[in-house]
Amino acid sequence: MSRAGQFCGRLLVVGLLVVALLAGASGCRRKKPVAKVPPPAPPAAGEAETGLASWYGHPYHGRPTSSGEIYDMNKMTAAHRTLPHQTWVRVTNLENGRTTEVRINDRGPFIEGRIIDLSRAAAEAIEMLGPGTALVRLEIIRSPSESAAAPRYTVQVGAFQVVANANRLKEQLAERYRDVFVEVYDAPDTLYYRVRVGRVASLSEAHRLAAELRQLPDIAATFVVRVD
Repeated sequence: MSRAGQFCGRLLVVGLLVVALLAGASGCRRKKPVAKVPPPAPPAAGEAETGLASWYGHPYHGRPTSSGEIYDMNKMTAAHRTLPHQTWVRVTNLENGRTTEVRINDRGPFIEGRIIDLSRAAAEAIEMLGPGTALVRLEIIRSPSESAAAPRYTVQVGAFQVVANANRLKEQLAERYRDVFVEVYDAPDTLYYRVRVGRVASLSEAHRLAAELRQLPDIAATFVVRVD
């Protein structure tokens, strides 16, 4: 090979190396997708849970709760997603120091970032009626005797007013998960079709499933719910 040919060959090799380095540098500058962070698990007996509380009154007053008890907004009760019904919880409003005690008899809230839904009477006791929400600390003070049957948990991934939308998400998830179902909730304003995945025996397993589901592109939020 002539000197001119050797020189052109070296230029070609150097050019290829430069292109490869530039491509690698460009790839390094790409932002990695931000992982969705699952909500913290609720506390065990004797532990504390901190987060936002909300409250509910009309039009739920006089309607059945998930425990079957008729909701009375003037009683000291509350909704929680995973604590057993009949659990007593001390609720401290961390914004003003006021405290009250409530009995869990319902399921909710199904709004991301909130950990408990208080009755109107309980919200009034800790002076959060006006603001509507407050940062609170929950402490379990008395737990009911567990039944012989082991508790079960599921993960709610969506709630729709149109049943076709709920069934569409169900079918998508059924390609990957075996136990996907739609539960109908008769709310005061309309029917809601809740899409839920799994029936697992442990709370930790349910939270692992919720964290996995949160990574899917069509899932905006997940809620671990105790099945009573």
